[in-house]
Amino acid sequence: MMPLSMAQPGETNLIKKVGGRPETRQFLENLGFVAGGEVSVISKTGGNVIVEVKGSRVAVNSDMAAKIMI
Repeated sequence: MMPLSMAQPGETNLIKKVGGRPETRQFLENLGFVAGGEVSVISKTGGNVIVEVKGSRVAVNSDMAAKIMI
């Protein structure tokens, strides 16, 4: 298991766990980051990660990406 922030562009991974405080977890789950879901890394720029989750592209900062375990 590793944080989403360590994934390389072009990789598709399975989300194993979403961590953080309850409100942070709820925010990420509302965006589509749920355990068992797939996430594809589109690009990484300056600590931000652009991913595709549930058919939508979403940008998350490095702090949020570190809470999503793949």
